[in-house]
Amino acid sequence: MKPKTNTVMFKKDNDLINKSLKVEFVGIVILDAQQHIIEANESATRMFGYKTKEFHQLHLQVLFSDAYKIQLENQLKGFFNQGVQEQKERNLTIYGVHKSKNMFPVEVSLNIFKLCDKEYIMVSVTDISARKEQEVKLSNLNAEFEQKILLRTKELNETISQLEHENMLRVDAEKDINIAFRRERELNKLKTNFLSLVSHEFKTPLSGILTSIILLGKYNLAEQQEKRNKHIKIITDKVQYLNNILNDFLSLEKLETGNVTYNLSTFKLGKVMKEVVSNTNILLKEGQSINYPDHIDEISLLQDEKIIELTLSNLIHNAIKYSSENSVIAIKVSQDHEITTLEIIDDGIGIPKIDQKNIFNRYFRAENVLLTEGTGIGLNISKSHIENLGGSINFESEENKGTTFTISIPNTAKL
Repeated sequence: MKPKTNTVMFKKDNDLINKSLKVEFVGIVILDAQQHIIEANESATRMFGYKTKEFHQLHLQVLFSDAYKIQLENQLKGFFNQGVQEQKERNLTIYGVHKSKNMFPVEVSLNIFKLCDKEYIMVSVTDISARKEQEVKLSNLNAEFEQKILLRTKELNETISQLEHENMLRVDAEKDINIAFRRERELNKLKTNFLSLVSHEFKTPLSGILTSIILLGKYNLAEQQEKRNKHIKIITDKVQYLNNILNDFLSLEKLETGNVTYNLSTFKLGKVMKEVVSNTNILLKEGQSINYPDHIDEISLLQDEKIIELTLSNLIHNAIKYSSENSVIAIKVSQDHEITTLEIIDDGIGIPKIDQKNIFNRYFRAENVLLTEGTGIGLNISKSHIENLGGSINFESEENKGTTFTISIPNTAKL
């Protein structure tokens, strides 16, 4: 049964209401207290697909989705439970239902008002389909834009990574070039130093030999035999020195080309020690002596005997050369089940701390021995041979207090 309304009275003011409330694109629906539609503007009828006559007396809930009817009902009840003066505009975003049953998003605004002592509800309905569509499009555009940003960022990161890699390669190449240039400069310097060294080291003994030969020719008398013997010894020593230099160069060439062949045999360390000391005795300065232990006669090694002899000779020779007169060169020997250790100790001029890191470098000579004859390759050769046989050479030194060289060599060679 349709509710009765004061149609005539409402009609008088209806035109005024429509004129004041009709807004383009906004549907205006007037409800009575039972939520039946008693008036609507053209935008509302067009929005929901009803003719004006069909629209009147429809219940409000027909126009909206079932999912929002309870929410809408509760909001309307609140309007009538409160006084008109206390009412505030209430907005809802819900889905409207077209006559064709298609749903579309709407924004609904509710207001209560009184007319001729009767309460009515004005419902403003805005179709926000275009807005939602734009929001969806905007959301899709944002998502697409974000994807493009992510893709572009990835491409930029890959480009940056590639540039960084190329830069690293360039830096590495520059480092390699700089290293190559530095090595070339060092090699050129080495060649220059080597030629200067060879020239000096050969020229000095050759001059001594030539001088002694000239003087020998002058000592013809029998009572001059002592002077002849002196110069013969000078000649012998100088020839031996030149022979040692040539042997060092030959040994160095073999080490560089990898043509070194080690001849392993079992030998007594005492025998080698006596031969080395005997051969170096002629080099001793006045008052110098060499002390070595007596208990080494039973110590045996399975090693290259010539390399052990060469290394000992080199270290003892240096100890003699860089120590003063009336000094003692001490040799200590110990052996366990695996390693034999030899220490050559002197109290000579020592090695400056600044030079110690380079002492085994080829052709290097410490600053305090530059005026002393020597090639700077003996220690390099000895270290290379000992390491090839599985051993090591180390030292401790303090300038003006002496040096201790330590050889650690396996009892059995490790090739």
